[in-house]
Amino acid sequence: MSVVASGPRPTAPWPDRALAFTALAAALVLSRLPLPRRLALVRQTRHLPYASPSRLDALYTAACAAAPWWWPGRIACMELSLAAVLAAALTGRQVRWVLGARFQPDAFHAWAEVPGHSVGRDIGDAGDRPWTLVMTVPDR
Repeated sequence: MSVVASGPRPTAPWPDRALAFTALAAALVLSRLPLPRRLALVRQTRHLPYASPSRLDALYTAACAAAPWWWPGRIACMELSLAAVLAAALTGRQVRWVLGARFQPDAFHAWAEVPGHSVGRDIGDAGDRPWTLVMTVPDR
């Protein structure tokens, strides 16, 4: 599972950061719910049109920029990708939330995607040990 590390913080336009901050706050609150409830919430976006790849990039970057450095809890791939999905939904667009896994060593990862484009998927050593898709919400 990826964790947001210290280092250069991404930048994003103020309107995107405000939207992403709201979505990230919601994602952090929702992280207390069981996974089936979060999945049911994301499934409610299935009727919306897909966001463009550039918009997905902007929302994910804004979510990363909105993550406070002082937060005492966990803000990792699950929360950031859910924040991108929620931010897109707040603008009337759909983004798929994807959950994946791999072996040796066992790991779990979450990312966001639209047809033909994903963000947050290829992190660290994903090139030589690719992620196996486990679930896509809403379904493809």
